[in-house]
Amino acid sequence: MTTNKNYLKKTLQLVLPLLLGLFLCWYAFAQFSTEELALIKEQFLRADYSYLWLSVGMGFLSHVSRGLRWQYTLASMHYFPKRYNLVLAVFVGYLLNLTIPRSGEVSRALLINRYDKVPFDKSFGTILTERAIDMCILLLLIAIVFVFQFDLVWHFLESYFTFSYIIVIFLVLGLMFVAFLYWIYRSTSSVAQKIRKLLSGIKEGIFSIAHLKKKWQFIAHTVFIWLMYFLMFYIPFFALPETAHISLPNVLTAFVVGSFAMTFTNAGFGSYPFFIAEVLFLFGVATPVGTAFGWIVWTSQFAMTLLLGSLSFFFLPLLKKHNP
Repeated sequence: MTTNKNYLKKTLQLVLPLLLGLFLCWYAFAQFSTEELALIKEQFLRADYSYLWLSVGMGFLSHVSRGLRWQYTLASMHYFPKRYNLVLAVFVGYLLNLTIPRSGEVSRALLINRYDKVPFDKSFGTILTERAIDMCILLLLIAIVFVFQFDLVWHFLESYFTFSYIIVIFLVLGLMFVAFLYWIYRSTSSVAQKIRKLLSGIKEGIFSIAHLKKKWQFIAHTVFIWLMYFLMFYIPFFALPETAHISLPNVLTAFVVGSFAMTFTNAGFGSYPFFIAEVLFLFGVATPVGTAFGWIVWTSQFAMTLLLGSLSFFFLPLLKKHNP
C-alpha cells in the first residue's frame, strides 16, 4: 500500500506541473489568430541566434561556478569531493529538474554521496543554504524592482492574484509547517526519530556557511553566478529588433518575473514563455513577439540543460572508473 502511495505521489509530482505547462501552452496559443501565429514563426526565423549562443555560454559558466562554489561549504565540514564531480552533479541536477521540480537538489546530494562518500544529509544541507542565499538575492532584486516600478509590478500581480488569496495560502502553508515540526519533535515513532537525525545533518550543512574559510571566494562566485543569470536573460533581447530597445530596469523586471515563472512547472515549461510575454506586453512588445521571445529563450536554456546534463550522466561513472 505504501509503495502504491509513493508511486502515486511521484507520478503526480511529475504529471501535474507538466499538465499545467501544457495548459498554459494551449491557452497562450489559442488566443492567437492565423496571422499572429505566422508572426511568431517569423520571429523564430529572423532571430539573431549568435546572441543565443552567447547566452548559453553565460548559462554554462554560471553552472560551473555553482559547482565550484559548492566545495567551500563542504570543506567547512572537512569533506573534499573532486571538483569535476561537483560541477557534473550540478548539471545533472538541472537536468532532473526538467522532470520533477526541485528533484535536482536531492540528486546532487545523492551523486556526491555516491561518488565522493559525502553524507547525504550534510551535503543536502549545504544545497539548502545555497537556495536560501539565492532566495535572499532574488528578494533583493524584487525590492529593487518594487522601488523603481511599483505601480507596474503591482498592476501585473493584481491581474493574476488577489491579496487575500496570497495571504490565505501563506497562512495555510505556515500552519502546516508548524504542525509538522511539532509532530517531528514530540513524536517517539521510529519515523520521527529518523527524520530528526536527518534534520540534524541538514542543520549542520546549512550552518556550514558560518565556518567558511574562503568567504570572499564564496561571495565572488555568488555574485558571478547571478551576474551570469542576468546576462543569460538580457543578451537574447538583442536577438529581436522588437525587444532590443527594452531598457535595463524593464529587463530586470522581466527577469524577476521569469525567475518565479520557472518554478510553476517543470523548468518553466509553458509558464516561462507565457509570463514573459505578459510582462513584455506592459513594455510595448506585442504578445505574439513576446511569446516568441519567451520560447526562444526557454528553448535555448532547455537545450543547454538537456545536452550538458546528459553528458554529465555519461561522464560521471567514466571518471570514477579512471580516477577511483
